[in-house]
Amino acid sequence: MKKLTLKELNRVDVATFKSQEKTPIILVLDNVRSALNVGSSFRTSDAFSLEAIYLCGITAQPPHREILKTAIGATESVDWKYFENTTDAVMDLKNTSYKVFAVEQAAESTMLQDFEVNSNNKYALIFGNEVEGVQNEVMEMADGAIEVPQFGTKHSLNISVCVGVVVWELFKTFRYLDV
Repeated sequence: MKKLTLKELNRVDVATFKSQEKTPIILVLDNVRSALNVGSSFRTSDAFSLEAIYLCGITAQPPHREILKTAIGATESVDWKYFENTTDAVMDLKNTSYKVFAVEQAAESTMLQDFEVNSNNKYALIFGNEVEGVQNEVMEMADGAIEVPQFGTKHSLNISVCVGVVVWELFKTFRYLDV
């Protein structure tokens, strides 16, 4: 088995990426304190061709050194907006027909493996602060909550890992409907 070279991967350039069809998902980062997690979220958004990232509250914005370190150029390809208040971001999304889901451990949450994606919908996924999670007032605005099942001793996943797990699960529905 031979590892592929960068040339053999045949990745698109930024201009082509900007014009290609996007997966109808927007990430909302609700007061995420680690710029490294933000950069990783940009990189995941690029990998799965997501529509955008909404950065809210204390969440760092490009060009922040730690974002650039982990994003490795994805801040140039992925569209993003900043909102001082996450509630404003959620209202913006709801006003443009997005189904908004917090990724959080919550009463009445739907386990990720049981979450039914409707490929006719557009989704916004809210990921919260590394310590406090998604704000309560934002939770009240969400259409529901998605929870990643866990079986270890820790109460949560790192946000960058959680973003990858949840986005992949939804992405499969949009890109691999026949699989």
